[in-house]
Amino acid sequence: MESETKQAYEDKVKAQLDKLNAQIDQMKAQAAEAKADAEINYYSIIEDLTSKRDAAEAKLDEIAKASEDAWEDLKAGFESAWNELNNAFNNAVEKFQ
Repeated sequence: MESETKQAYEDKVKAQLDKLNAQIDQMKAQAAEAKADAEINYYSIIEDLTSKRDAAEAKLDEIAKASEDAWEDLKAGFESAWNELNNAFNNAVEKFQ
């Protein structure tokens, strides 16, 4: 199997982050419609997701700035941040339903 190129990897994860950003925006809209006590819970979860998303975006930025030889070494750090974000998002979706 051919190794993934840096640009293809960046494009793939940017698309994943864009999708997640749209889903976070949808949660914000739901939070705005929630009752006051539920709204506090919504925003607490959204704040956590936003923090994890920012960490994943920072890791992606490191990959973007890395040389072709070094980006593979940074990929594991992004994957870890992405998995943490994805798990937090899935947990949030379950709480919102």
